Amino acid sequence: MLKKIAENIRQNKNIIEKKDISPIVHYIEKNSFKNRSRIFSDIGEDSAAINDGDSFFLLTTDRIKTEFIKKFPFGAGFSSILVGVDDIYCCGGTPLAASIIISFKDSRKGQQIIEGISEGSRKFKVPIVRGHTNPSGWYELSSTMVGEIKKKNYISAKNAQVNDNIIVAVDFDGKVGKASNMYWDNTTFKSSEEVLKKRKSLNIIAERHLANSSKDISNGGVFGTLLQLIKYSNVGASVNLNDIEIPPKLLELGYTLDIYVNMFLSTSYILTAPDINCKPMLQVFKNHGMEAKVIGKIIKEKHLLKINDGKDSLDVIKF
Repeated sequence: MLKKIAENIRQNKNIIEKKDISPIVHYIEKNSFKNRSRIFSDIGEDSAAINDGDSFFLLTTDRIKTEFIKKFPFGAGFSSILVGVDDIYCCGGTPLAASIIISFKDSRKGQQIIEGISEGSRKFKVPIVRGHTNPSGWYELSSTMVGEIKKKNYISAKNAQVNDNIIVAVDFDGKVGKASNMYWDNTTFKSSEEVLKKRKSLNIIAERHLANSSKDISNGGVFGTLLQLIKYSNVGASVNLNDIEIPPKLLELGYTLDIYVNMFLSTSYILTAPDINCKPMLQVFKNHGMEAKVIGKIIKEKHLLKINDGKDSLDVIKF
C-alpha cells in the first residue's frame, strides 16, 4: 500500500500543476512591488492579509477550470463562491464580499453559471459586489473574495512548526458530486445555517489560538494540500496512512484510500497544532459536526513528505 500511495501522489496531475507554477510565483515574489508597511502576509497563503488597524483585510482569488465550466456550468458557478469562502474561513476569517469575472459562448450555459454563482452567494451569505462579464467569447470564470479577521487570530498557511501534529478535519455527511466522482459534496444539499456552522469551527479555533497553520483541502487532495503547507512553512511531514479515515458512504461505494486522498473534499481542512492544543481542537470540530483526527507530525526535513503504515516508512516526494 505504501508504494501504491506514494506513486499515486507523484503522478497526481493537480500536484504536478502546483509544482509547475513555482517558478512563476518565485518571479513575481522577487520582481513585483512590495509594501511591507501594509502587507502582513501574501504569496503562499490561502488568503493574503493586509493591515487594517487592529484587523486584517483578507484577499483571495481562484479560477475555475474551463472543462468544469463547459460540462457543469451551474456547479462551476457555485464552486467559484465556495472556493473563496473556504480560503477565508481556513485562516480563521469571515467572508465579506465577492467579485466575479465571467466569460461564456453559449447564453444557456452562461445563465447556468450565473445561477450557480447566485446560489453560492445565498448559501454562504456572501454578496456579489463587483465583476466583469463577457457574454460572447470563451469560457472563463474566476472569483476574488474579501474578508476580515482580528490580527491576533489570523492563522497562516506558512506557520507549521516542527513537532506539530497534523490534523485533518472533514464533513463526512456528503455524497459524490454530480460533476465528478472525485468530488466530495457536502454543501449543495444543505441549508446555509448548516454549512456555515461547520465553517465557523475555524473561527473558534482561530479565536482560541489552537492552530499554528491551516489550509483547506482543494483539488490537490489531502497530500497535495499538505505538500503546499510544508513548502511554504519550510518544514516536512510524516503521515501514518492508518490514521486517515474515509467517510462511510464512500467506503460503501468502494472508494479506497488511494482514491480518497486525491479527492477534492469540500468543507475540509488540514491544520497543524502542538500536542496541548489537539484535544480542544478536535472537540471544537466535533461540536460543529466535523470528523477530525491526528494523522501525522511535522518534521524538520524541509519540503519532504514521508508516509508510513505504523511499521514501514517511505520518502515520497520533495515539493
